[in-house]
Amino acid sequence: MSIESTLDERGRTHGDYADQARAAQFMKQLLRACPRWHGLSLPQKESVELICMKLSRIVHGNPDEPDHWRDIAGYSQVKVRELENEKRD
Repeated sequence: MSIESTLDERGRTHGDYADQARAAQFMKQLLRACPRWHGLSLPQKESVELICMKLSRIVHGNPDEPDHWRDIAGYSQVKVRELENEKRD
């Protein structure tokens, strides 16, 4: 698969890159300004930011792309597992 065909495919699933990136960055800036942002662990911050990116792809690209939704669930599940493991310890 050529880079051009990959970019075309991503455009269909993720939307226009500049539009999608702008929206994702805006969401991330809003969250970074929240009072408890600095208390989040680095993995929590990363998951929140990746969820923003996926949400932006949903509203700018194909909202029926299963990977967008699956990835959001995965980023959330990482924290759920951590919390459940802490309860067991």
